[in-house]
Amino acid sequence: MSITINADLEYIKSRLNISDARMEIYQNKTVEEIVEAEAAQGNQAAIQLAADMFTNVSSLIDLFRLADENNKLIILKEMSSAQLDELVPMLDEDDLVEGLRYFNQDKLLELVKDIPKEELIKVVFELFSQTQIIQFMPEKEIDKFLTSFEMDKNMLLNNLQRMPELYLQQMMESITGEEAQGNSQEIVRQLGQLNDNQYKSAILNLQPAQKQELTYKMTTTDARLYERFDTNAYTHMINRERDKDDMVKAMGVIKPEYLQKMITQLPQDLQAVVTTQIDTEKFADALITKFPELLAQFIAA
Repeated sequence: MSITINADLEYIKSRLNISDARMEIYQNKTVEEIVEAEAAQGNQAAIQLAADMFTNVSSLIDLFRLADENNKLIILKEMSSAQLDELVPMLDEDDLVEGLRYFNQDKLLELVKDIPKEELIKVVFELFSQTQIIQFMPEKEIDKFLTSFEMDKNMLLNNLQRMPELYLQQMMESITGEEAQGNSQEIVRQLGQLNDNQYKSAILNLQPAQKQELTYKMTTTDARLYERFDTNAYTHMINRERDKDDMVKAMGVIKPEYLQKMITQLPQDLQAVVTTQIDTEKFADALITKFPELLAQFIAA
């Protein structure tokens, strides 16, 4: 376990004011051994560095050249899965989104099934217009939406009045078998007076395009209604109509806490790679405050 110590020797030499001749003696020594040897000889800079390595963020960054992602990765690869998970919340949102590219599309679709429906809807709105959502929604989903017990019957009837009178006449005639009488408002009132089974049958007897139009009218009035559609309907739509790159870009609208949870599901080696994007000062501070035992192992290596 070691970061390339040669890359750190110049910093140690300069920080401790060690001559070239004496550095030759330390050629095969660890950082800890060099600092201890210099401190034993009364080098005050070495005594200070011994303390700074475990307390000072700037000194640690310089000592191990932590701005270099390769050096970060060496340390991250030695961390346990639980330790890596502690660092994920420190990643910026853009880095979390980029980390999603390590998943294939099937896994991304599984991941969005586990987030709250309102978060999934936000992704869907990034990928599709409202017209496209209704157009791509399976008819059985629209049927279930329009006839669900959750549907506000008055709201649906009010929106029916905005549809062409011919459609309303056809709906009524499909149930009664007789020619519908009255204007749109009167026919809608008659529809509202049907028993539950007849009313639902009348709705289902609309042509697919008419059901889509009715659904569109209601969802544009209240966007929360999009949450009534099944999660699988949305994921199937995304999988059929959009590719992985589209999906990753759209997932940037998801709240960070859900993105973080997704990243922790990456294989450990890939999670370490993603975490190299962590802010260097945050990383150094985490080594000092959260993982001092791991830091000590690197200093002693």
